[in-house]
Amino acid sequence: MCGICGFVSYENNYIKTKQRSAALAKDMADTLQNRGPDDAGLWVGEHAVFAHRRLAVIDPERGKQPMKRISEGYEFIIAYNGELYNSAELRSELSGYGYEFQTNSDTEVLLYAYIHYGADCADRLNGIFAFAVYDSMRQRVMLCRDRFGVKPLFYCDTGKELIFASEIKALFEHPDIEPTLDCEGLCEIFAISPARTAGCGVFKGIRELKGGEMMLISRRGINTHKYWQLKSGEHTDSYEDTIEKTRSLVTDAIRRQLISDVPIATFLSGGLDSSFITACTAIEFKKDGKQLSTYSFDYEGNDKYFKASAFQPDSDSRWVPRMVEEFGTHHKNLVCPNSALTGLLSEAALSKDLPGMADCDSSLLYFCREVKKNHTVVLSGECSDETFGGYPWFRDTKAFETSAFPWCYDLSMRKDVLSEELEKKLDLDRYSYMRYEQSIRETPEYLGDTKEEKRRREISWLNINWFMTNLLDRKDRMSMASGLEVRVPLCDHRLVEYVWNIPWEMKNKNNISKNVLRQAAEGILPEDVRMRKKSPYPKTHNPFYESAVKKMLSDITNDPSSPLLELCDRDKLSDIINGSFDYGKPFFGQLMAGPQFIGFLVQVNTILDKYNVKIEV
Repeated sequence: MCGICGFVSYENNYIKTKQRSAALAKDMADTLQNRGPDDAGLWVGEHAVFAHRRLAVIDPERGKQPMKRISEGYEFIIAYNGELYNSAELRSELSGYGYEFQTNSDTEVLLYAYIHYGADCADRLNGIFAFAVYDSMRQRVMLCRDRFGVKPLFYCDTGKELIFASEIKALFEHPDIEPTLDCEGLCEIFAISPARTAGCGVFKGIRELKGGEMMLISRRGINTHKYWQLKSGEHTDSYEDTIEKTRSLVTDAIRRQLISDVPIATFLSGGLDSSFITACTAIEFKKDGKQLSTYSFDYEGNDKYFKASAFQPDSDSRWVPRMVEEFGTHHKNLVCPNSALTGLLSEAALSKDLPGMADCDSSLLYFCREVKKNHTVVLSGECSDETFGGYPWFRDTKAFETSAFPWCYDLSMRKDVLSEELEKKLDLDRYSYMRYEQSIRETPEYLGDTKEEKRRREISWLNINWFMTNLLDRKDRMSMASGLEVRVPLCDHRLVEYVWNIPWEMKNKNNISKNVLRQAAEGILPEDVRMRKKSPYPKTHNPFYESAVKKMLSDITNDPSSPLLELCDRDKLSDIINGSFDYGKPFFGQLMAGPQFIGFLVQVNTILDKYNVKIEV
């Protein structure tokens, strides 16, 4: 994985300003150093400049970027962030057309795929990616992002220049981009965050290339379009065939993602998703006489303070050893100290360039840094609950009867802290409902759906396009801030396409959550692990955290220069500092309650302060 950035203009000639253009691109790329600590590269052309920071995973010696190849006298240059899982097949296919490869890197495979197929190459890719290609033959630049947006790509169109980067912070290095939050951006933060509207970069003028989109930039202008999207239709496979096909797709996705020239490990919680991935990986490793390394996460004090709930029925502590013993992995249990939960809140926000999931982010940042000490690539179990229907809102009556995001029905906690004037201007309820309705209208329809099934498909659509995207964004940003590549085999587009149309009576047969995936794991996982109830990413149950974030917010409110006070009412902030919380009423998702909301506000202040953000309302 890597970081990319650059700028494109058919009005400018960057060769004439090569020194200045290269310096600017380098400054942008330097902000992405954590994404690519192993190498850096620059390319300056007449109408485009690319910069690259590299995390070397495949062919470390020869896969340098930006990479250039000449075909039929024309120059093609690529800056690429990602990993292709069908690189071997594409390499064989392109070799058959006469292309000669100089490296083993998937970067070269992707570049030749573009040279041969043009923009249609995107349809042939299996992987996670964001890339830019300069094409001197067609006189254009192509930007492209993977189907679910696992790898980020932001841009700003100034009217004269198109500026792009893997992360927002790199865009802020450009002199024509000023960090500004207008009403829309503030609504994104206070009504939608830590999720984000697809395509929206939150800051004024900054957009995001959506998952499954490509952009073509030429003298004729800018053309953006979808090259892939989910399609709804009839599921014709029998139940038995559905289980077998799902098992085949899952195991194939895992096997494909084990290709690496650096050590691979897996995250292991002892839950269904991570255990399925770990089991398959351990089996593949054993074939080659290798032992798999695994990592689990917990928090200082959870052995004393853990409390079971409907959302988190039990601790991972009894399940991880079960899996380690069963598959003989070399295991390390990482325990996040209390100090890191608050001490890394600001770093986590700056890694994302936006406020996020508070201690869920800061702890993940800590864990990723610890894993990076021994490994560069890990496999993780994200995306299963969104596609297989694991979350409680797939079953809750309220989700079927309420026109709102099911992970955030009530915005009162968010609204209550705003100044009275800003609350009226933003109208968070209206904004949230508008984004919700906009997304619902985009749900791919199947005329054969019953009313209930149609609604459940809408809920699935919201989960994949909002909740899953948020978790993928979080995982990318925290891991890449650590120079760690995280792969997500359960996000393989072939698997998601197939599961999308599996009817609920199969997914939830016998009222068993994620039944299809559980049945696909039969014979691979121990029965008790296979049937374990869902438990989400762990959280701290230590009362230290609540006290610590309250102290942080108190320091902010007592400092008249704190930018958060431009937006929030000081007295209302004091009320939540001095109040007590209903831990059973999350402000987002399943576990983010009052202390996490305070951590979120601390992160908002960090972003406003560190980027010197201008407010326009």
